[in-house]
Amino acid sequence: METKKSFDWGSLVLGILFVVTAVISFRRPLANLMTIVVVYAIFSFLKGIFELFFRSRLEELTGSRAKLPIVLGILDILIGIFLLFNTGAGVLALPFVFAIWFIIDSVFNLFNLDAARKVASWYYWFSLILNVLGVILGIYLFLNPLSSALTLSFLIGFYFLMFGIKHIIFAFRS
Repeated sequence: METKKSFDWGSLVLGILFVVTAVISFRRPLANLMTIVVVYAIFSFLKGIFELFFRSRLEELTGSRAKLPIVLGILDILIGIFLLFNTGAGVLALPFVFAIWFIIDSVFNLFNLDAARKVASWYYWFSLILNVLGVILGIYLFLNPLSSALTLSFLIGFYFLMFGIKHIIFAFRS
């Protein structure tokens, strides 16, 4: 019995965009916070749309009907829209928004580890490590908003790099 593997172009493109954004964030740490808010809003919106489409792909791969990607996708879309139209409030709230996003996204992904185990053993451990790091960073961001605001470019870069690599790997695994 031969299993047909497909290549997931959406994951690859999203992963590359995340990695490029990470590199830009690392190279220009003193960039305007307004730009960071707008970029974050756009990527949050795109990530939310991807999560909604990922749910159907996850159902094809595992046969389970996961509801967490729907919740996560809608939450990402709402955060993206809010920040896009309220950049001033976004600059003030950015450290807290990132903290909450890290925590929620990583916790939801921890709940979906059973699906990662069905994909491959190495992918399970990779997802587990990335999501535990995401929870730890989220708690740090939430407890230290001033220091997180000062190092936000690097934290944003790390987040985008982390999820960019994850999406690129998923694109080749599909």
